[in-house]
Amino acid sequence: MLSQLIKKLPPLIQPCAALNVEKCSGSLEPLSDSETGLQQALIRVLAGSDYVADQLSRHPRLLNDLSDSGDLFSAYPANAYQQRLERRLAGVDSEEQLHSVLRQFRQREMVRIIWRDLTRTTDMRGTTADLSALADACIDQALTWLYNDCCSKWGTPHSTPSEGSPAQPQKLVVLGMGKLGAYELNLSSDIDLIFAYPEKGMTEGGRRVLANQDFFSRLGQKLIQALDSITADGFVFRTDMRLRPYGASGPLVCSFPAMEEYYQNQGRDWERYAMIKARVVGGDQCAGAELLQMLRPFVYRKYIDFSAFDSLRSMKEMINKEVRRKGLHGNVKLGAGGIREVEFVAQAFQLIRGGRDPRLQQRELLNILPLLPETVGIPETAANELIEAYTFLRNTEHAIQAVADRQTQELPIDQVGQARIAYSMGFDRWDSFLVELERQRDRVTRHFADVIAPTEAAPHNAAQASDWLQLWNSEFDEEEGESFFARHGLDDPQQAWKAFNNLKTSRSVQVMQAVGYQRLQAVLPKLMDEVVAVDNSAETLEWVLLLIQAVIRRSSYLVLLAENPGAMRQLVRLCSASAWFSETLARQPVLLDELIDQRSLYSPPSKEALQSDLRQQLLRIPQEDEEQLMDTLRYFKSAHVLIVAASDITGVLPLMKVSDYLTWLAEVILEEVLEIAWRQLTEKHGVPLKASGVPCDPDFIIVGYGKLGGIELSYGSDLDLVFVHDADASLFTPGHKPIANSVFFTRLGQKIIHILNTFTTGGHLYEVDMRLRPSGNSGLLVSSLKAFSEYQQKEAWTWEHQALVRARVIAGSESLRERFEQVRAEILSQPREQGELTGEVVKMREKMREHLGTAEKDAQALFNLKQDRGGIVDIEFIVQYSALAYSHRYPQLIEYTDNIRILDAMEQVGVIPADDAETLREAYKKYRSVGHRQVLQNRSGPVSPDELEDCREAVIRIWNSQLNC
Repeated sequence: MLSQLIKKLPPLIQPCAALNVEKCSGSLEPLSDSETGLQQALIRVLAGSDYVADQLSRHPRLLNDLSDSGDLFSAYPANAYQQRLERRLAGVDSEEQLHSVLRQFRQREMVRIIWRDLTRTTDMRGTTADLSALADACIDQALTWLYNDCCSKWGTPHSTPSEGSPAQPQKLVVLGMGKLGAYELNLSSDIDLIFAYPEKGMTEGGRRVLANQDFFSRLGQKLIQALDSITADGFVFRTDMRLRPYGASGPLVCSFPAMEEYYQNQGRDWERYAMIKARVVGGDQCAGAELLQMLRPFVYRKYIDFSAFDSLRSMKEMINKEVRRKGLHGNVKLGAGGIREVEFVAQAFQLIRGGRDPRLQQRELLNILPLLPETVGIPETAANELIEAYTFLRNTEHAIQAVADRQTQELPIDQVGQARIAYSMGFDRWDSFLVELERQRDRVTRHFADVIAPTEAAPHNAAQASDWLQLWNSEFDEEEGESFFARHGLDDPQQAWKAFNNLKTSRSVQVMQAVGYQRLQAVLPKLMDEVVAVDNSAETLEWVLLLIQAVIRRSSYLVLLAENPGAMRQLVRLCSASAWFSETLARQPVLLDELIDQRSLYSPPSKEALQSDLRQQLLRIPQEDEEQLMDTLRYFKSAHVLIVAASDITGVLPLMKVSDYLTWLAEVILEEVLEIAWRQLTEKHGVPLKASGVPCDPDFIIVGYGKLGGIELSYGSDLDLVFVHDADASLFTPGHKPIANSVFFTRLGQKIIHILNTFTTGGHLYEVDMRLRPSGNSGLLVSSLKAFSEYQQKEAWTWEHQALVRARVIAGSESLRERFEQVRAEILSQPREQGELTGEVVKMREKMREHLGTAEKDAQALFNLKQDRGGIVDIEFIVQYSALAYSHRYPQLIEYTDNIRILDAMEQVGVIPADDAETLREAYKKYRSVGHRQVLQNRSGPVSPDELEDCREAVIRIWNSQLNC
């Protein structure tokens, strides 16, 4: 039967398969005709693997054992390798016997793994997962046996005791690097390991006393011998220790503090790349997790780190030189379009963005590639093609290594070898396989070039670049510098030279390291070409160079601009239009990343999209990590404000939409801040009770006043907030640390303010103003709805009712929202004596003008947009006055909280003529538009009254008409 199956193989393979069948036939028990499937699988495996043939010839019962147990045909459950090897090692009493058992175990399992791979009983990921789990088991079980044996000889290692901290037992931590760390081991991988232990100390309880360093060094040497030494039974895994600190010249084992110090002070770029895949594969898992957490800042930077591109290019160029030197063009790992290029694409983005996006902090490449379209914006087709190519290349690698269990990725050059690989890969002929291989490699080469290869510079005049560098590197005096800028078309040469020279002579530039200085010189000519192309070139240069100076100490941001000419162009364009934009980026250069994707830069998301995006970001952060939660909220806010500003500056969004987006952003953030604060307090104290036995839902609301309530936020607006609850203040929370409801809700309010106000490296979220709460600063931080209602009914001033016109619930309990709106409507719709109301409103307005408006002596030359007569506050007071005076007859006047829609309602019910309503709407929008422009240009204070004279006079006329003044 087997001979008949051999004849069905491609002709070139038949002799090879026949030889392998003959080699092991004397050791195989006859297979019955009913085992046709097993016979066919056997021929396929023997055609593809001399190693399996050798093992079957040496171990007569091996195939029947694997078949009868079902191991050939089913996947192992989790920890199966660990449990099986643990049982085999239970009776081992010498290192020699340990070595033998480990190797025999490895041989059996390798036959199973190769069989399942070549017969496609499992897929590529199943093969790599099995190989990695096998290696984990061999490392960990061998280490456990050797640790116990060493402790019996030399005692158990302990930490050094200190006051209040007795000596603790120490164990070795084994980090698996590379493919082992990422669960991607191939059929003949070596394993890259790093050994570490928690802290210095001495052994206790043994015949001899050793320092922990000596103990773990000896243990590490024994572990390497157990895995790597070649005996009559072969080896377990070739073991490479060169990735440890200081490489081959460094100590075999390091303490955790020594590891941290090394990577912090001396870690190189390629070590960051390697550490992405580090995983604890043996020893103390808990201590190992602490070690990886200590090293995480070395691997994943909190800022966007485009310098990874440079380092990966350098690594790739070194590989290319090695490929050329050794003639490795047929190498499916290192050659063009090979496995390593796919890995570089994924890991480049992990290094660049992993610090900001925890989703990218994974080890396995096939978990990372599907995330790239969403996380970094590469096309989905590119990600899918890379996944397909990687899978094909890894299957090819396995087919090559299955032949003889040799560590090679070289395509065979002999016809028989080529035919065997093609057959194992499912192709009839080598030529057919080669066509598909080249197709996949071409895809990888193209995508690798798109991501990693040097960017094509934008059309650039070499002479012009040389000019800019000459200016930078020369000792020009003021006159020469200004003359240079005049020749190159700067609109204000004096201002341009001053800005340029300030950067050049700054302390930051003088102390730059060589790498950073080279990056600055690479960026400057391109940046200058963009600057001279704008109208206000000198002013733009000043603003852009302020940003450059702010990022000099983290020159990876310079790489970001060099790698993304489009981002540099957008930076100059936006800084040209807005000084606020450049100053915002200078304070938070991490936001430069937002300039890369122009699709999102000029397309602010809807409120629903904002909610979804923020929720997804927060879900990836441990709930107990308040610092990271706060940093994420701050970055989210800053990034979206930047996006709105970019759309505003370029005219993509009209004024009203800008305020809508900024208000939605605040609403979304407040919703999440309330949820975070509520969760933290309820975990500690339990959920407060609304009534006896009835938990709150949370029966707490955040009420927005002013610009937030009126959906009119601008850049940098603070938030006028009031907190209201509706629970029995005398009841207590039912948690482990019960507190009174009144205390709970006060702490809830304090926690919300803390999250919003606290200044971190990302700045603060919002300034919070609580002065509009009942009784102002002297009142309770959080009021019950009943107390709020009574205060508004009995004690509130007219101006507080005016403020209530713009009040609306931003976040919290839906049922309490409805009850609050009822209270608001009742208060605002009370009939009022019109003469008295008019007097109160006019009196308050005059008082504000006196204290906040332009001084009388300056009134002819300056106009305070907000506070002067005929300004924004006059329009707001007209609206609020009308709502208080007429809402008892026209409830439409208090249905909305924004001025424009209230003006619409005033026009509809007839309390203001249509022409006057339109005049106020247009004046209000124009004032706010001018105010926005002032913010974006970093200008504050009054404006010239001339350009707004018509609006101002019209508002004054309507004020006098409406309030009978």
